[in-house]
Amino acid sequence: MKFCRFGPKGSEKTGVIDAEGRLRDLSSVIPDFNVDQIRISKLARLRTLDIEGLPIVGGEQRLGVPVAGIGKIIAVGLNYADHAAESNLPVPVEPIFFTKAITSLSGPNDNVMKPRDATKMDWEVELGIFIGKTCRYVEEADALSHVAGYTLVNDISERGFQKERGTQWVKGKGCDTFCPVGPYLVTPDEVGDVQNLDMFLNVNGQRMQTGNTKTMIFNVAQCISYISRFITLQPGDLVITGTPPGVGEGKKPNAIYLNEGDVMHLGVSKLGEQQQTVVAFSLANQEIIE
Repeated sequence: MKFCRFGPKGSEKTGVIDAEGRLRDLSSVIPDFNVDQIRISKLARLRTLDIEGLPIVGGEQRLGVPVAGIGKIIAVGLNYADHAAESNLPVPVEPIFFTKAITSLSGPNDNVMKPRDATKMDWEVELGIFIGKTCRYVEEADALSHVAGYTLVNDISERGFQKERGTQWVKGKGCDTFCPVGPYLVTPDEVGDVQNLDMFLNVNGQRMQTGNTKTMIFNVAQCISYISRFITLQPGDLVITGTPPGVGEGKKPNAIYLNEGDVMHLGVSKLGEQQQTVVAFSLANQEIIE
């Protein structure tokens, strides 16, 4: 199943996508699709739902982050060997992970704000994992049974903040609107082999990233198991799993960075697509958590 949240910021309703790709209003059953609703036990009950009996939602709809109330965002860095190479960094022997601020969350097609003083703003198409069952010292063999669904994420980064301001990655990863998520939470049964999903990202119509999740250094199960040794993952937490090559800072002979007016278009097979336009930072756009 594919779940989403649609409508104006702060007033989203729960939606589900039917077999014909049409958006249907699920809010009469679930007013808001939140972290409690994506517990695996509750998602299992929704599989018996008669989607065809729900109202079709017409017209152009804004989509929000597909799950409300995300508890934390854990991101795995340098999880594709060729991306590590273009970043001039060694391939990690253990997963590297960091956090992104909850205030970085944004809808999949909402504008992305360029922070004040930003000069090296970059893109990263990534596979995201929504946790549906508490993970604490989870064995790798059992890790995928804790997944509620998968999603598309753009792990936007400001490389100057990340690498030149004390080398704390969170500085360059947690800025407002730097984590567009969605359009959907897609349940594992619809995704199939999560280690064979094509990925792409374009900037202003030019292909920048092309990849596949099969080239991850640490696969999804390994990432979940490893993180759970150090941090308890709870239902509604979001884990993002690294990016393939083609980021702006790795371009040769000169790095390419985002500026106001640039448009990013990205996707992961079976998970949908996103599109964002870069705009100037504005205090008027502070309320961004979906």
